[in-house]
Amino acid sequence: MSAIHIQYYQHPYAEFILGSYQHQLCLCDFRYRKLRDTVDNRIKQGLNAEFIEQTDEVLETTKQQLSEYFQGERNAFDLPLLTVGTPFQKSVWQALQTIPYGHTTAYGDLAKQLGQPTAFRAVANANGANAHAIIIPCHRVIASNGGLGGYGGGVPLKQKLLALETRLI
Repeated sequence: MSAIHIQYYQHPYAEFILGSYQHQLCLCDFRYRKLRDTVDNRIKQGLNAEFIEQTDEVLETTKQQLSEYFQGERNAFDLPLLTVGTPFQKSVWQALQTIPYGHTTAYGDLAKQLGQPTAFRAVANANGANAHAIIIPCHRVIASNGGLGGYGGGVPLKQKLLALETRLI
């Protein structure tokens, strides 16, 4: 069976679990979140691989780029990403990457962008299944009424990330 190299990255905002598979980042998520087992199992099954705690170049580069992001020195990531999910989930994650740094969009607007205007709940579910927190910026999606909605890292963290980005643009 293949290996997914994992490492943990601690930041004052949150602790992350990072994973790479065949020189691609397949996981950058909050270590302690409700869907941790669901996300991990989807990735392991999709790649037919198991987690092995070991570092590699992709994980070290990810840690460096996350540090730069949190210090306000980086507003985009340059990492080889591997997403594991359904075609619909992947389309949502691709659309998330088009939301500019320091801006937000609503779940409904994202659904419209995907050509499925009534699929805002499915978009929200795919957003919540994102395994690349921060890097695929699911924190930039809010409710149509301006409320923050949920977030895998918790709403207080979502507030901090949005404040960080808007303060720096």
